[in-house]
Amino acid sequence: MATTTNKKIKVGILFGGKSAEHEVSLQSARNVFEAMDREKYEPVLIGIDKSGRWLLNDASRFLRFLHYPEDPARICLEEQESNRPVALAPQSRGALINTAARAQEEEAVEVIFPILHGPFGEDGTVQGLLKLADIPFVGSSVLGSAVGMDKEVMKRLLRDAGIPIGDFIAVRSYEAPPSFERLANTLGLPLFVKPANMGSSVGVSKIHNEGEYLPAVANAFRYDTKIIIEAYIKARELECSVLGNEAPLASVVGEVVSSHEFYSYAAKYLDEKGAFLEIPAKIPAETAQALRDLALKTFKALNAEGLSRVDFFLTPDGKIFVNEINTMPGFTRISMYPKLWEASGISYAGLIDRLIILAQERFEKEKKLSTAYLS
Repeated sequence: MATTTNKKIKVGILFGGKSAEHEVSLQSARNVFEAMDREKYEPVLIGIDKSGRWLLNDASRFLRFLHYPEDPARICLEEQESNRPVALAPQSRGALINTAARAQEEEAVEVIFPILHGPFGEDGTVQGLLKLADIPFVGSSVLGSAVGMDKEVMKRLLRDAGIPIGDFIAVRSYEAPPSFERLANTLGLPLFVKPANMGSSVGVSKIHNEGEYLPAVANAFRYDTKIIIEAYIKARELECSVLGNEAPLASVVGEVVSSHEFYSYAAKYLDEKGAFLEIPAKIPAETAQALRDLALKTFKALNAEGLSRVDFFLTPDGKIFVNEINTMPGFTRISMYPKLWEASGISYAGLIDRLIILAQERFEKEKKLSTAYLS
């Protein structure tokens, strides 16, 4: 579809969102916007602010703002000026409607690249809206996005598929958290406490003693109504990128080496020396292949599509555990997902192109499905 016409394809870059990962999304959006092949695509910037409003963004003002923010860690769309409010209606086929101008049509896009991280973007909510709007979009569909976001459901599905994971328990906000003594006896120490539906290590705490336990639980519940408590695994942190739909490919394997106690939000985004990426990871060839195979198995078991990054633990005695999948990983130029593909022979711009083509191919295939009962 993308290669059979000289007409530029309008790609809506959807970014921001009602999430604690809002700021990370803005940086990913800037990088994708700047790298997109202008001979082939015409990018349209669609931001979602932290209240959930969709805003058609002026590209030059948005890019100037991101290049020169007063505080790079706290940029958000509310600080932008003159963005036009828009909506994407069911069966709109990509038409963006100006909600402040009597339903005036502002723009029409042909495919959406939803660079949204965390809840209300990576969890199947936006994916469902885009399916109702009858428009192709990059990344996993509703199911793959939802189960990839919810760490408890993800881990249960992985366990059922025979994929090795660490020990964990889930706790809902209406339940009394288990006693520290019980956790120490069953999972050991230290422990990790995490929101079940969040990424970028937001709300994650590593606890070593009883005094740290309940504050960590309260902090995780700030971001989600369900949390998970995981056993600590002493291991190296390795990652593998996956690309494709029915026949996905796995990249080379990379390693995250953090100077912090764990790969926290601060280590990822605030501290320039918080971590470095070793690409490819210094591991035996057979271990790298085992990780690549397991990344593909994880991708398929969780119904992922388009792209994902699978994160692993590799213990000193050679055991491999899947930590999680990220169905819309960070997409800045220095993020692990594109860096792994660059080391595997696919450029940043080429990766964007492949993802858009994959979105269109899936859309065309799904359009052929019957909506009527055939006896």
